[in-house]
Amino acid sequence: MTPVIGVDGCPGGWLAVRWAHSVTHHLCRSFAEVLAMDAAVIAVDMPIGFPPLSGRLTEREVRARLGARQSSVFSVPSRAAVMCEDYVDACRANLASSDPPRKVSKQIFHIFPKMREVDRLMTPALQQRVLEVHPELAFWAMNGNAPLALPKKVKGRSHDPGLALRRTLLAAGGFPLAALPAAAYRRADVGPDDLLDACACAWSARRIAEGRAVRFPADPPQDARGLRMAIHA
Repeated sequence: MTPVIGVDGCPGGWLAVRWAHSVTHHLCRSFAEVLAMDAAVIAVDMPIGFPPLSGRLTEREVRARLGARQSSVFSVPSRAAVMCEDYVDACRANLASSDPPRKVSKQIFHIFPKMREVDRLMTPALQQRVLEVHPELAFWAMNGNAPLALPKKVKGRSHDPGLALRRTLLAAGGFPLAALPAAAYRRADVGPDDLLDACACAWSARRIAEGRAVRFPADPPQDARGLRMAIHA
């Protein structure tokens, strides 16, 4: 079976689920470590490509399909804002490159280092192998192209019924969840939902490798570096 990898950013770095004849998970401290792993497709839950103006077409198309789960897809700030290491500077840059003008949320700002880490390594050629995905869009596809009724978190805490629903969808969708080794990561490094999200990304990676994935938008625009801005599932 062609090896594929699903990747979710987590507090401890990058959680990578590799799916070949067996399924394994690995906590990588850098995205470069992920890229060094053997896989035909690496599907990562992190924006690839930043617009000159805040907001991308891909998020708007994906949100329209996720119903009550659409809040999980944040609007990607402008490239100028993402490159700022100071919060005030990032807000100022995004105010100048958004219509209507808007600042950057603290939650998104805290993801900027990982966004920059991916951006430093990405090239248009590498996008033949490394593509952007989103777990909730993967679960939407597993659920017959329908939004999920239950969230995975409520008020910032794991929501067990929502996590159980996602496990059921993964197993029904052909992901070998029962064969996944038990995880023993520190809670400070990997959250309860991070492993499920990485599995969902691996499920999308398998669909990409087999030519069955859908992408939003179908004809993605490129950013200033020539990177295609699209989310796949």
